[in-house]
Amino acid sequence: QVQLAEFGGGLVQPGGSLNLSCVASGVTLSDYAVGWFRQAPGKDRDGIACLGFRDTPTGYSDSVKGRFTLSRDNAKNTVSLQMNNLAPADTAVYYCAAGSSCHTLAMRYWGEGALVTVSS
Repeated sequence: QVQLAEFGGGLVQPGGSLNLSCVASGVTLSDYAVGWFRQAPGKDRDGIACLGFRDTPTGYSDSVKGRFTLSRDNAKNTVSLQMNNLAPADTAVYYCAAGSSCHTLAMRYWGEGALVTVSS
């Protein structure tokens, strides 16, 4: 059974940092494109960072570029998202996913999400 589980969400003040981790079981993340998505209240789910196959450069949305960093640890079968300089607009449920490409519709496996709240 394939499972992705996100850890590390919570409440943080504006300007602060959080690191989200996604632990996979039943699937080898290095065999897939892996990405992070987020869904703010009342909005669609958007892709914010994705690492494709074969060491292709990680892509970031304009909203997080320069602040967020995706990394994958093949030995631990995990993918992480380091988030710096957080702002209230970053408040959302964050999901990790794995699939055949970085397109949302190509993501086959999803975690259940981790809530990140940025507020003073």
